[in-house]
Amino acid sequence: MAGSRRKSPGITPEILLRAYSIGLFPMAESADDPEIFWVEPELRGVLPFDDFHVSKSLAKTVRRKPFDIRFDHAFDQVIAACAEETSGRPSTWINRTIRSLYATLFDMGHAHTVEAWDGDELVGGLYGVSLGSAFFGESMFSRRTDASKICLVHLVERLREKGFTLLDTQFTTEHLKTFGAIDVAKADYGVLLAAAMESPHLKF
Repeated sequence: MAGSRRKSPGITPEILLRAYSIGLFPMAESADDPEIFWVEPELRGVLPFDDFHVSKSLAKTVRRKPFDIRFDHAFDQVIAACAEETSGRPSTWINRTIRSLYATLFDMGHAHTVEAWDGDELVGGLYGVSLGSAFFGESMFSRRTDASKICLVHLVERLREKGFTLLDTQFTTEHLKTFGAIDVAKADYGVLLAAAMESPHLKF
């Protein structure tokens, strides 16, 4: 994992928000490890709103509305699902401390979810943190084909509507690159982040 890492012996929601404002985010080695460390990648994943790309097939699926999309409806369920070990994700960096901290951020109006529901069943979703005019994507999960992708499409639509200027994905993956995610050098990311922090905190 490129970038600096530093241990954090004690962390509060306020410290967590301050960390985001200066380009840091927390991770744990595993769900069972109580330790948390700060991460500051040399290359930061960013999803530019102007270059957000949705494939024709996914756009067709979105228009079909296969799921009921909800916002901030079931935060605890979403982060629990993101923390689950799956065949494609045998380990997770979301430990109990992180789950507790982000639940508090949710109560404070700084953590948010986009959720895909099939009736009463949660089948996909994502969560992240909003601060200033930035949204920091944390994790997503999918239990049905395209469920998390559809949530991402709705996230971008909502952020655009609300006037957000930065969508931070932390790292880029091949999956996120298909949507237009790019790597930004730490210095360039700092400029984007500083501009977003100058904005009043936007309502998600």
